[in-house]
Amino acid sequence: MTSAYTDAPNPDKVALLRTGAHVRRRLDANPRAQRIETDRAEIWSVPEFLSPDECSALIAMIDRTAEPSQVLDHGTKEIWRTSSSGNVERYDPFVHALESRIDKLLGIPHLFGETMQGQRYYEGQEFKYHLDLFWTKSDYWKDEVKRGGQRSITAMAYLNDVDVGGETAFTNIGISVPPQRGTLLVWNNSLPDGRPNEDTMHAGTPVIKGTKYVITKWYRTRKWG
Repeated sequence: MTSAYTDAPNPDKVALLRTGAHVRRRLDANPRAQRIETDRAEIWSVPEFLSPDECSALIAMIDRTAEPSQVLDHGTKEIWRTSSSGNVERYDPFVHALESRIDKLLGIPHLFGETMQGQRYYEGQEFKYHLDLFWTKSDYWKDEVKRGGQRSITAMAYLNDVDVGGETAFTNIGISVPPQRGTLLVWNNSLPDGRPNEDTMHAGTPVIKGTKYVITKWYRTRKWG
């Protein structure tokens, strides 16, 4: 069975295979990283990766830079994402130190990582189901292939607890991870053989009560930018 992603060219397959294997070995050997139980995707949780003070500082940064979130064009006119987003300052020493900790945890070169992005969700806001992978048949791919190629690993940290709602729901496999301040979620966007894993489809479910803050860092198969 094929789909829009699995039927598309996969020029970075070997790099995705190698990166996935490297990250898998590191996280499975790390006692702080907890593998989420499913045989359909590789997802880990690292509790208390960020301290409360670090979370508060990142929330303040997001509030200073957040603008209505954008999505890549897949031809739909439906409103898919209602949060606000903002790239944090890549060369800020505090941000660089946090990014370096994520790099070290995963064992991925710093230059392969996109600038860390902050997201804020007020009550009723969401990000509907989507993949972090790029669709290589899209018009935007010709630009992304020059900017580091395919996304390999996603690392996303919750910056606060949410009263009700705001889970990260892996919609194909029926797993939802509620926001817990300081927890880092990591997932491999590919299968172990380097093919796209559509079971990493996920959504930021609507916030029912409260406000949700997260940071996300995506890694490419080679130097980003």
